[in-house]
Amino acid sequence: MLQRAIDQDQLNAFLSRWTADQAATLHAATVVIGDKLGLYKALAQGGRQTAPALAASTGLNPRLVREWLNAQVASGYCEYEPESAVYWLTPEQAACLAEPDSPTFVAGGALVSNASHYDTDRVVRAFRDDGGIGWHEHHQHLFEGTQRFFEPIYRRHLVKDWIPALDGMEARLRRGARVADIGCGQGASLILMARTFPASRFTGFDYHVDSIKAAQRNAEKAQVADRVSFQVTGAQDFEGEDFDLICVFNALHEWGDAVGAASRIREALAPEGLWMFTEPLADPYPQESVRGRTFFSVSTCVCTPSALSQGGRESMGAQAGEAELRRVAHAAGFTRFRRAAETPMFMVLEAS
Repeated sequence: MLQRAIDQDQLNAFLSRWTADQAATLHAATVVIGDKLGLYKALAQGGRQTAPALAASTGLNPRLVREWLNAQVASGYCEYEPESAVYWLTPEQAACLAEPDSPTFVAGGALVSNASHYDTDRVVRAFRDDGGIGWHEHHQHLFEGTQRFFEPIYRRHLVKDWIPALDGMEARLRRGARVADIGCGQGASLILMARTFPASRFTGFDYHVDSIKAAQRNAEKAQVADRVSFQVTGAQDFEGEDFDLICVFNALHEWGDAVGAASRIREALAPEGLWMFTEPLADPYPQESVRGRTFFSVSTCVCTPSALSQGGRESMGAQAGEAELRRVAHAAGFTRFRRAAETPMFMVLEAS
């Protein structure tokens, strides 16, 4: 089969895109650095300041601080005035980069990208072997980054939008309900719900020991440990029955036997109980989009290897789509399935 001659304009356009992607990839490391060293926070709190002033307030190397600041300017992550050589964050930049309690904070999520680079050699080996990498085998930055990426999303949507979208669930939680979170990670969603619905009781399950330990510490710090507990167990082995609400936040596609896990969830629900689970929005077929680039990439490195490591029947990946998720729910015995809410990146599904 003859290939057509290279179109120079298309070639240049692709090279321009690759150059931009490389720049973004490299810049992501400076976001991790700025977050870990408190540079964004100090820049936001100090207002307009020079590089030496920021270095002095943080106790960091002045030359490296100046280079880091210029990297932020080049990427649009801070502002700069050449005449006075001062740098500052706009309120919008600060809300995303310097304020961990902000519902739009994203800097902590850069650790997820960082983890994928730490784990590249491990993923290459998985390609050449059985494809499996357990969640626990990844770099620590993945666990911390996942918590810090999703927690602001939960603060922005979980109690305000998602719970009210479920059929009658908000009133039940206020009266007092039993709630489980399967694949709970470090406990962010349950802690938020426990603060909002003090009459209810919450249990988180996750097979990753270190995440459960972190979740217990986080619950104690949030002063909700009296109504939130955590257990180390897998998605099909968790204990308990008659839960009014079982949640699964962006974890179903990482399980090797999604139907088996969904079946166990159905068995553990009370007669009028609901299963709420979130999954990434997906296009009907692969196409160019920021969402697709994000989720197919993380699925290649994390989600699909996680499912393959479990030796089960499923390896859906992070872009399984609503039709496939509906199939899983119906195969597990759920008869009612609907999309209750969505964000630009995720859908909130309800099954009973």
